[in-house]
Amino acid sequence: MTIPVFFHRVPDYEPRRMERAVAELLSAAGFRPAPGTRVLVKPNLVAPRRTHLSCTHPAVVRAACDYLLSCEALVTVGDSPAFGTARVVARICGLTRALADLPVAVADFTRPRPVPLSFGGSIGVASQALDADLILNVPRLKVHDQMGMTGAVKNTFGCVAGSRKALAHQIHGERGNRFPRLILDVMAALPPLFHLLDGGTAMHRHGPIGGDPFPLGLLAASHQAVALDTAVSGLLGMSPELVPLWREAQALGLPGSSPGDITYPLLTPADFEASGFVAPTTLIPVAFRPWRFAVGRIKSLLTRFH
Repeated sequence: MTIPVFFHRVPDYEPRRMERAVAELLSAAGFRPAPGTRVLVKPNLVAPRRTHLSCTHPAVVRAACDYLLSCEALVTVGDSPAFGTARVVARICGLTRALADLPVAVADFTRPRPVPLSFGGSIGVASQALDADLILNVPRLKVHDQMGMTGAVKNTFGCVAGSRKALAHQIHGERGNRFPRLILDVMAALPPLFHLLDGGTAMHRHGPIGGDPFPLGLLAASHQAVALDTAVSGLLGMSPELVPLWREAQALGLPGSSPGDITYPLLTPADFEASGFVAPTTLIPVAFRPWRFAVGRIKSLLTRFH
């Protein structure tokens, strides 16, 4: 059975146009939660710098929340940034302001619960994510110097609470396929997911924070994260050799990891112009150098008081 991936074109982030585009896309994809469903909207609030490009655009998150509220869902927005807290990053990137007139709270991911890993051990995933009825995952499309690309699958790693993400980099980063397998394990442990990818202005050359804007004009949606990322990676001309999560999904035989698994009910990759998009040609180690790890933890602590 093939997996549908829905592509929609957006010219910019003008809020009214974005609300219409997101509603049209999610409706076409058959995503309509029942009234009373507790939905966690999970954007990418990676860090309190270069937020105009590193974080999911506030207009996309607001449009997603507006659509869910029209379905009479109970909506919370949450994340666990690499630096600081979700509330701090949301304020800096403009998300708090964008949501100000909606009955939606921004939550910091706390209260971790252990999730077992397929290779042994466990990792602490936020109770706010595990206890939701449904998660709408809203990543920003970016290249990633360590993981090739960050899309729907990688964004679920943000459900790991606090500094446990950095520790996972250190402990598992240079141990074969453990780090991508860990992220896939985390995603598999979460409640039902649906995915809405913000590729209006993507990040290329370097990422996930320090790259350059690339005007792609894409919104994409699917119930299946691996298929969505496969579709977008193909659009950008990337290959599994430089996208470890895609490579691991193929090794596990996960549905959606082959381009042949995917259908496009709306627009197709050929409808988008990605020439000039620069992806990594080599990846840097997943484990941080010890000094970078220590500095990162100090910066994260200080950012909490921003």
